Amino acid sequence: MVPLEQVVEGEWAEWYRMTPAARWAESQRLWADYLALGGSLDPEPDTQSPFYDASAPGPLPAHGRPGVRVVRRGGV
Repeated sequence: MVPLEQVVEGEWAEWYRMTPAARWAESQRLWADYLALGGSLDPEPDTQSPFYDASAPGPLPAHGRPGVRVVRRGGV
């Protein structure tokens, strides 16, 4: 059997070692942190859609402050 570290790196190896219940609990915590930092569950606009309207008003800044940006993280 191939060791997990040869397939994935650091955090991913830790993630795969967790039980499904532990992964679920960690996902819930991460979503709460993401939303607390001003993240949004609104979908990204699809510029390829025939219904896309570039002149439509965009989303408001998080918490109404222009200095706060949405934090995005790939992967998990």
